[in-house]
Amino acid sequence: MSLPFYQRHHQHFDRAYRHKELESTLSQYQKEEKSKSAIYAQGSSAYSQAAALAYRHGSASYDQQSMISSHDLADAYAHGSSVHSKRAAAYSLGSESISKKAEAYRLGYETYGLKDSSIMKGEQSLKLSPKAKRAKQSLLSEEKENTAVDYVVPVFTGRQTHISGITDTEEERIKESAAYIARRNLFATGEGISATKRITSSSVKEEKNISRKVAIRETAERTSLKKTLRETEEFHRKLNEDSLLHAPEFVIKPRSHTIWEKQNVKLHCTVTGWPEPRLTWYKNNVPINVHAHPGKYVIESRYGMHSLEINKCDFEDTAQYRASAMNVKGELSAYASLVVKRYKGEFDETCFHAGTVTLPISFGVTPHGYASRFEIHFVDKFEVSFGREGETMSLGCTVIIHPDIKRFQPEIQWYRNGELITPSKWVKTHWSGERATLTLTHANKEDEGLYTLRVVMGDYYEQYSAYVFVRDADADIPGAPASPLDVKCLDANKDYVIISWKQPAVDGGSPILGYFIDKCEVGTTHWSQCNETPVKFARFPVTGLIEGRSYIFRVRAVNNAGISIPSRVSEPVAALDPADRARLRSHPSAPWTGQIIVTEEEPTEGIVPGPPSDLHVTEATKNYVVLSWKPPCERGHEGVMYFVEKCVAGTENWQRVNTEIPVKSPRFALFDLAEGKSYQFRVRCCNSAGIGEPSEATEATVVGDKLDIPSAPSHVIPTRNTDTSVVITWTESKDAKELVGYYIEACKVGSGHWEPCNNNPVKGTRFTCHGLTTGDHYTFRVRAVNAAGLSVHSQESEAIEVKAAIATPSPPYDITVLESVRDSMVLGWKQPKSIGGAEITGYYVNYREVVGGKPEEWKEANIKAVSERAYRVHDLKENTTYQFQVAAANLAGLGIPSPASQSFKCEEWTIAVPGPPHDLSCSEVRKDSLVLLWKPPIYVGRSPVTGFYVDMKETSATEEHWQSVNEKATTSKYLKISGLKERTSYVFRVRAANKAGVGKPSESTDPVVAETRPGTKEVVIEVDDNGVISLNFECDQMSSDSKFIWSKNYEPIDDDSRLAIDTKGGKSKAIFKDLSEEDLGIYSCVVTDTDGVSSSYTIDEEEMKRLLALSHQHKFPIIPLKSELAVEILEKGQVRFWMQAEKLSGNAKVNFVFNDKGIVDGEKYKMKIDRNTGLIEMVMDRLEDEDEGTYTFQLQDGKATSQSSLVLIGDVFQKLQTAAEFQRQEWFRKQGPHFVEYLGWEVTPECNVLLKCKVANIKKETHIVWYKDEREIMVDEKHDFKDGVCTLLITEFSKKDAGIYEVILKDDRGKDKSILKLVEAAFADLMTEVCKVIALSATELKIQSTEEGIRLYSFVNYYLEDLRVSWLHNGDKIKYTERVKTGVTGEQIWLQINEPTPNDKGKYIMELFDGKTGHTKVVDLSGQAYDEAFAEFQRLKAAAIAEKNRARVIGGLPDVVTIQEGKALNLTCSVWGNPVPEISWLKNEKLLTGDDHVILKFESGKHACFTITSVNTIDSGRYSLVVKNKYGTETSDFTVSVFIPEGEGNEIPQPEAGKGDKKKKA
Repeated sequence: MSLPFYQRHHQHFDRAYRHKELESTLSQYQKEEKSKSAIYAQGSSAYSQAAALAYRHGSASYDQQSMISSHDLADAYAHGSSVHSKRAAAYSLGSESISKKAEAYRLGYETYGLKDSSIMKGEQSLKLSPKAKRAKQSLLSEEKENTAVDYVVPVFTGRQTHISGITDTEEERIKESAAYIARRNLFATGEGISATKRITSSSVKEEKNISRKVAIRETAERTSLKKTLRETEEFHRKLNEDSLLHAPEFVIKPRSHTIWEKQNVKLHCTVTGWPEPRLTWYKNNVPINVHAHPGKYVIESRYGMHSLEINKCDFEDTAQYRASAMNVKGELSAYASLVVKRYKGEFDETCFHAGTVTLPISFGVTPHGYASRFEIHFVDKFEVSFGREGETMSLGCTVIIHPDIKRFQPEIQWYRNGELITPSKWVKTHWSGERATLTLTHANKEDEGLYTLRVVMGDYYEQYSAYVFVRDADADIPGAPASPLDVKCLDANKDYVIISWKQPAVDGGSPILGYFIDKCEVGTTHWSQCNETPVKFARFPVTGLIEGRSYIFRVRAVNNAGISIPSRVSEPVAALDPADRARLRSHPSAPWTGQIIVTEEEPTEGIVPGPPSDLHVTEATKNYVVLSWKPPCERGHEGVMYFVEKCVAGTENWQRVNTEIPVKSPRFALFDLAEGKSYQFRVRCCNSAGIGEPSEATEATVVGDKLDIPSAPSHVIPTRNTDTSVVITWTESKDAKELVGYYIEACKVGSGHWEPCNNNPVKGTRFTCHGLTTGDHYTFRVRAVNAAGLSVHSQESEAIEVKAAIATPSPPYDITVLESVRDSMVLGWKQPKSIGGAEITGYYVNYREVVGGKPEEWKEANIKAVSERAYRVHDLKENTTYQFQVAAANLAGLGIPSPASQSFKCEEWTIAVPGPPHDLSCSEVRKDSLVLLWKPPIYVGRSPVTGFYVDMKETSATEEHWQSVNEKATTSKYLKISGLKERTSYVFRVRAANKAGVGKPSESTDPVVAETRPGTKEVVIEVDDNGVISLNFECDQMSSDSKFIWSKNYEPIDDDSRLAIDTKGGKSKAIFKDLSEEDLGIYSCVVTDTDGVSSSYTIDEEEMKRLLALSHQHKFPIIPLKSELAVEILEKGQVRFWMQAEKLSGNAKVNFVFNDKGIVDGEKYKMKIDRNTGLIEMVMDRLEDEDEGTYTFQLQDGKATSQSSLVLIGDVFQKLQTAAEFQRQEWFRKQGPHFVEYLGWEVTPECNVLLKCKVANIKKETHIVWYKDEREIMVDEKHDFKDGVCTLLITEFSKKDAGIYEVILKDDRGKDKSILKLVEAAFADLMTEVCKVIALSATELKIQSTEEGIRLYSFVNYYLEDLRVSWLHNGDKIKYTERVKTGVTGEQIWLQINEPTPNDKGKYIMELFDGKTGHTKVVDLSGQAYDEAFAEFQRLKAAAIAEKNRARVIGGLPDVVTIQEGKALNLTCSVWGNPVPEISWLKNEKLLTGDDHVILKFESGKHACFTITSVNTIDSGRYSLVVKNKYGTETSDFTVSVFIPEGEGNEIPQPEAGKGDKKKKA
C-alpha cells in the first residue's frame, strides 16, 4: 500500500498508519484457534528474541524505578491501580514460568506499568474479535475495589521505525504523557484493549491452553505499546507543558459546621488538577497527625474526593480547618470552621485563657454569650478613583469588626463588576489585619469597573463599592486612536484560534480604519503581525499556529494619524484540538484491574472515511468565512484530516482551498474571498486509505459582514446624583445583536469638546458619570458597541446642571422640653444633619401618651408646618407622661420622623431659675475662634433673664471638664469664643441666669472642629469711586438654592432704610445708604445650603470715621501725586520745572500758571505731558531776572483735580539763577579738553605723594603741562591719558615740596586748568596723611641683642622728620640718657638699651604720632624674651672683648720674598695683643729656632724681627709667624725664594708683588 502524498511529506500526520509486516502477521494468525501452552511457548520464544532486543534498553531504564513508581504509573494509565507488586517484576499475563520464557512480553508490560500482586495467580485470557468494538471507560466502585471490571487500554500501531526505549525518566512527565496519548488515541480511533482480572486457583493449567495465535497477538500488542511510547516522546517535544498542566481547583469546598459535643462530624471536598493534587488537612494551620490521635481522625481520599471525619467532638475541636491541595502547578486552600457547642452551664472559660483553642470565624464571645452577628464597619473608604493606563492604582479601606476576635481574621474578597478578582500579575491584594488593599500594578482599561470590597465573617458579610475609571494613556503619535481592550481567545484549535476584542472609546479625532493583530509564542519576546491589512470586525481567526505550542495575542488600532499603543496581552492559549484539551483536563475513571482483553477489527485493509456532516458557516465577514462540521461516522480506526473546497454559487467549478496540507480540526477559516460574491463550500475527509466523498455543500453564502453595526441608543436622560456626578439612562439599541456594551460621552455646554465618561463598555441602560465640575452644565450622548463596530451617536440629552439631587431631610434629633405648664409643653430640637439638598420648609410634631410604660398611638400636634425649631404642644393632660417625635419637610417631601424622645411628664414648672436656652449653632468657625449663637429660654423663671454663661470642653473630655468661657454674664445672644486649639473638636452649651441664679444648661452642640477650611473668605468692606460704602462677601461653594443672609449683631436686618442688599451670583453686597453712628455693630453674612460658610465685620466708631473720610475722598477725588512741583538745572544750564502724578487718563489736562497768569508753550517755555507715566514738565532755556515769582501746575482728570506750586523769590531765585549760569559755563567748558575731576592728591602705600586729576574730551594733540609755584615741572614721560587720569608722583615728600601746583590742558579747541595749593593748612593735612601712611607701614617691634646691649626696632617704608616717635616702658614715657637712647637709621626706628639690667624688663610701646592720631607697636621684653636677649648680649659682649684683645699680626710681612743667594734678609712686623702675645716662627710648618744664621727677635712686645744674615738656597721655603695669647691665635705666612745668578748678563728676577699678608686666626 502506498502512502498518501501528505503522509510522505508530513510524517506527523501518519500516527495511525501500520507497517506491512505487522499487518501480515496479524492477518495470518487471526483465524486460528487457541492452542496448548507448548504451542504458545514455541511461538512466544520465536518472537521473544527480537522483541527483547528492541525493548531491553528501554525496559532497563525503568526496571530500577518499578518498585517506587509502579503505583503512580498505573494511575497515569488506568486512573489508579488496585493491584500492587512489591518487587520489580514484569507485568505478566500468565504464570511465573511463562514470564521466564517470554522476556520480551514481560518487559513490554513492565514498561507500560502493569503489575499483579497475586504472585502470578491471575489467569490471563486474550481473544480477538472479528469486528471492532468501541470500548467504553468504566468506573471501579468504591465498595468493590477488588472486583474485576473492564478497563479500556487503546492499541497503538506505528511505523516500521524502531526505538531503543524511553530516555525521559521524569515520573510526572511519563504519567501525564502516557495517559494523554492513551486517551486521545482511544477516542480518535475507537481501538482498545479490554482488561479484566480473573482470579483462578490453577494458573499452570491455563498456561497450557494458551495458543500460538495468542502469543503472536501479545507480541503485536507489545509492538503497539512501543509505538505509543515513541509517539509520547515526540509529542512532548512539541506540546507546551503549561497548557497540559493546571493548578488545583476545588470543585466542592468543605462546609462549616456547628454541632453539640460528643457528636461526629465529617468534612468533604472535591479537588481537580493535573497532575493529581496531594491534599493535606490542617487544624489552625497545624497539620493533622492521624497516628498521634488514634481513632480521633479518619482521613480518606478517593478519585479526587477527600474527607476528614472527627469522632466524638469536644470543645477543643472548635477551630478553623483547612484543606490544602498541591501539585507542581501550585497550591490552593479551602477553609471550614467547626464550632462545638456545650449545653447551658457547661462553658469552660479556662479554654479562653489557656491559649490552646482558637475560635472559628463566625464565633464570638460577648457579655451575653456567643455573638450571632458581627458588626462590620468601613472607615477611610476608597472613593471613586481616576487613573491612567500604565499607572499604579491602589484601593484601600480600613475595616472595623465588632466583636474583635484576635484569633480569627475575616475573609477579604474583591469583586469587579460582580466577578470575584483573583490575584495575578496585574492585581495584588493585601490584608494587614486592619486594612484591605487592592493594587493595580499596571492599570489598563480592562480594570475599569465597579469595585466591591466584601468582608466575610462566617455566614455574615458587609460590602462597600466604588467605581474606578481608567483613562487612555497618551498616544505615542498625536491623533492616534486609543488602544483596544479585553483581548480574548475564542474557539482555539490545532492550527488556528479566533481572537476577539473591544473597540476603544477614543478614535483620536479621525475614524478608526481597522485593527492589527499580533501574536507571540509563550517563552519568547518576538511579536509578529498576523494580518497585512487592517480588519474592522472585532474578531479575527489567526492561522498558522504550531500544534501544542502556546501563544499570547495583542491588538492595535489604526487611523489616518497612526497606530495606537498595543492592548494588554491576552491570556496564553495552546494550539490544541478542543477534544484533546477536554481530555487533558479529564481524569482516569478506574484503577488498573490486571487483565487485558483485546478487541480489534481486521487491519489488513484501510477504510476510506465517509463525508463529514453538519457542515455550516459559523461566521462570515467581508474579510473571512469560518466553516464548522462534524467528523464522519465511517472513518475506520485512523485519525482523519480534511480538504476544504469552494465554488462560486450557481457553478460546479470546485476549487480546493488547502491544496498542500490538509487541516486537522473540524473548523476552518477561509480568506481572500471576493466581497459581495456568493460562495458554496464542501469538505472531504482523507486518511491513509484515501480521500473520501465530499460533504453536502453549504447554502450560498454572500461574503460580507453578517453582523450589523447596532443602531444608536435613544432617550438619553440625565438625572442629578451628587455634586460631581450625573446618572445617565437610555433606551437600548433596537435589534442589536451580540451587543458588547455602551460608551457614554459628556460635553460641557458651550465647549463643543466631548470627553468619554467610560473607557470600558458598560452593559445595561444606566450609568453614573463621575468627575464632573460642580455647577457646570453638561449634555450627554451614548454609542452602542458590538463586534461589527460602534453605532452612531445618540441624540444629545438635555443640558443638566451638576449638583446634588434633592432628597427628603434626615430626622431631627435631641428633642428636649424647654417649658412645661399644666396643659402644654414647649419642645426644642436640632436641625437634621442632612437637609436633602433643599431648604427645610418646616417641621411636624407628633406626640403620644405613655401609660404604664406602654406607649399608645401617635397623634399629630400641628397641621401646619412650623418654621422654628421650637413648638408648644397644647391640650396635654397634667401629670401625664408623653413621648414626642419630629419630622422635617422640604421640597422633596416629608422626611423620616425622629425616633421617639425620652418620656417627659407634663407638669407645672415652679423653679425660680430660668430654663435652658435652645437652638444653639456655631458660625464663623476658624482655626482659633468661632461664634456661638443661641436663643433665650422659653421659661424665664420668677424674674427676667439677666445674662448668659457659655461653657465649653473638648469633645473627648468627660463631663467634669466643662469650663466657663465668660466669667461675667453676657446679655447678648451670641459670643465670639477665641483661644481654641487648631484641629481640636469642641462642644458648647449655654446657661441662662436671673436674679434667682443660673438655670439648667442647654443641650450641648454637635462637635465642632476648630479649623479654617481651604477657600475660606472673609467679609470685605469697600468704598467705590462714588464714595459708596459697602460690605462684600463672596462664596464659591454655593448650590442653586443657596442664599446670602445678612444680619446685624446676629439679628435679622428688617430695616432696609439704612442698608440695601445686592446679590449677584456668588457675590453679595450690603450697601450703606448713609453711614452714621446708628450703623455701628457687627455685620455677619451666612450662606445657606453650604457647609457653614459665614463671616462677619465689625464697624466701630474709629472704623466709621475712617470710612467716612475715605468716602469723602472718593466723592471729591484728588489726583494723587508721586512728586510735587520741583525745579532742576539741566546740563546746558536750562531750568526744568516738573511734577509727577500717580496716574493720568488720556483726557487729563494741565494749566501752567506764572504769577497768576497762564503761560503757554512757545520759544521761552517748552511744555510736555506724558500721560503714561504721569510726568508733567516745563523747560526754560535761560533764567532771567524777570522770571522771579510763583510757578503753578494745575491738573484736571475727569472730576479729579490737583495742583502744585513752587515759589522762586529772593535768595532762592538768586541761587538758582547763579547755579544755572554756572552750569551753562560749565557746559561750554566741557566742549574742549577739560577736567572731570580737579587736581587732588593721595598718599601711596609706599609713602609717596601722587597728584592726580581726571580729564575728558582728550585727543592726541592735547598737551598737559605741570607747574609748581609758576615754574614748569619737567616730566620724563609723556602722558597717554590712560583711563582719562593724569598723575604726578612726588617721592620722599617733605617740607621742600610745599607750594602751589597747577596743571593745564590745551589743544586747538581750548584749554582748562586746575590748581592745587599745598601750603599752610593744606600742606599740613597732606603731611599728616603722609605720616599716617608711614606709621601704618611700621612693622612689629623686634628684639635684637648687640655687644653694647639690647635694641628694639621697627622698619617703616619711609621716614619723615614730621613723624614724631616716642617710647614708653610699662606705660611711662622713657627719658633718654647715654644708656637708653633712640634714633633712626635709614628706615629703621630703634631704641638702644646699653648694659641692660633686670629693671629694664617690661612692656615697651613705640608710639608714632602723625599729627592727628597715634599709632602704636608693642613688644614684651620680659621672661624668656629678656633672658634670651640678655644671654645673647653677654655672648656678643664677650666676643667683642675677645676680638679687641686677641693676638694678631698688624702688618709688615710680605707674601713672597725673592732674594739672591748671599744677600741678607731682614723682615719686621708689628704684633698686637692684650696681654702681650707669645710669638713663634715656623718653616715649612716646623718650629724654627734662632741661631747665628737666622736671628729671631721680639721687641717691646710689639715688634717681631726676622733676619737671615746670608741667604742660600736651603733657606727657600714657607715661613709662618704665630702670635698667641688667651684670646686667640693668628698666623701670618710668607714665602722666601732664593736664586743663584748665572752671570753678569743674567737678569735678576724680581719678586712678585704681594697682595698682602696672608693671616690665619685661631
